[in-house]
Amino acid sequence: MSDPSRGQVSSSQLSGNDVNTSSSSTSVADRLDRADIAAATWRPVDIIVTSAIAVAFGVVFWAWNTLWSATSGAFTAFPPAQAVLYGVWLVPAVLAPLIVQRRGAAVYAELVAAIVSAILGTQWGLTVLLYGLAQGAAAEIVFAFALYRSWRLGTALIAGAMAGAAAALVDLVMYYSSWSGAWQITYVAIVVASALVIAGIGSWLLVRAMARTGVLAPFPSGADQTRI
Repeated sequence: MSDPSRGQVSSSQLSGNDVNTSSSSTSVADRLDRADIAAATWRPVDIIVTSAIAVAFGVVFWAWNTLWSATSGAFTAFPPAQAVLYGVWLVPAVLAPLIVQRRGAAVYAELVAAIVSAILGTQWGLTVLLYGLAQGAAAEIVFAFALYRSWRLGTALIAGAMAGAAAALVDLVMYYSSWSGAWQITYVAIVVASALVIAGIGSWLLVRAMARTGVLAPFPSGADQTRI
């Protein structure tokens, strides 16, 4: 004789499942809330490390400016090709956020690096500040759209590409407006490609390598490599 109670789920079991589901949802929400608060809160170590990255790359920018001028003759036949060197100028906008994982890190690092290079002296004068702001803001938008919760390779690539695109567009307006459309499109494409490889992949690989050594232990990027 069959038992009608078989195959039926008791109300207590349903209630227990609901409690577990609710608890799980609450736990996830709490973790996300904590992540949001952490991303918005800058600790002294975050400021120090981001500033150090910015200053170091400010010096690199200054040297790269010299290299750019020194190599321009090699690209006389096809000037847009010189854009292969561009990615170095975009590294702070990707590297700093990947390390400290704080809101505003891309803009802060890229702009301070530009300020340092301007102080050291550059053939472009104070216009480098405009570039620093534009490049940093472009990368920052990507991390903001990811809600400051994704620090994976894909996010780094898009951030680098956006920073490169922003820089290339400013270049076209300020310096290369007389170029043909084909040259302009090629230039933008090369800048973005350089940014993808050097600023995007390069920064991501550097953070992973640093995390393995333990030097990033004070940061989420060092505590959980799966997030970068």
